[in-house]
Amino acid sequence: MNKIIRFIPLILFISLGIILYRGLALNPQALPSALVGQKMPEFVLTQLLKPKVMLTEKDLVGDIKLLNVWGTWCVYCKYEHPYLVDIAQSGRVALYGLNYKDDRDDARQWLKDYQDPYQFSIFDPLGKLGIELGVTAAPETFVIDHKGIIRMKHVGPIDGKVWQEKFLPLIITLENELKGETS
Repeated sequence: MNKIIRFIPLILFISLGIILYRGLALNPQALPSALVGQKMPEFVLTQLLKPKVMLTEKDLVGDIKLLNVWGTWCVYCKYEHPYLVDIAQSGRVALYGLNYKDDRDDARQWLKDYQDPYQFSIFDPLGKLGIELGVTAAPETFVIDHKGIIRMKHVGPIDGKVWQEKFLPLIITLENELKGETS
């Protein structure tokens, strides 16, 4: 019995090592989202730059669009911002913002200082829409099709590589689907 007890710490150590090693292989950006394939959640929030303008999920129906969750407090949002400006200027997809858990004046100034790539930004100071979307941190970006269905959730910043490998193939697929419906 004493011999078995001596091996318990070794067995526990090996088991813990296996679990931790397996965790290293997981991609933190590959978080599953229950909303992929679902309609955009209902919401009523104000527009960031025009506080008297009320927005709903219906304002995000029509074209293929990206909904980018951002905040002035987010370091990676500043990193990805030049890429978002390029995406917006390309005109390929409509880009909308979700200003998440932020101060309205700080967010306005940020867009003024760094250029505003968004058609409009939804102001979500309490993070209620973010909770509905399953946002864990900023930046996160959702691809929404022309029917208002969430087709992808990306956790982390967008850069040239992520755009080419992850977003562009899906956007091409959605463009082809849209062409097929209009033919």
